Amino acid sequence: MCRIINLISSIIMKNLHAIAFILVIIGGLNWLLVGLIGWDIGSLLGGQGALFSKVIYILVGLSALYLVFTNKSGIKAAEPMSAPSTPPSTPM
Repeated sequence: MCRIINLISSIIMKNLHAIAFILVIIGGLNWLLVGLIGWDIGSLLGGQGALFSKVIYILVGLSALYLVFTNKSGIKAAEPMSAPSTPPSTPM
């Protein structure tokens, strides 16, 4: 029984992660369009004042927070690059 619950939980979390990822991509592309040409995808959904647009914006923001707080392996400390031990050879 415990294995079934773990399997179902794993499937739900994978799907939640995929949905959150897709919403964050949509939000990022929306900001790209706003920055480049001043066009907001939310205008197709009734503008920023429409309830549906607000729900989408909230879901995108919550998805970003979900990904930030559940990302464990993607964030690594930057390490300084070391200089090459031998100088590059120059063709003659």
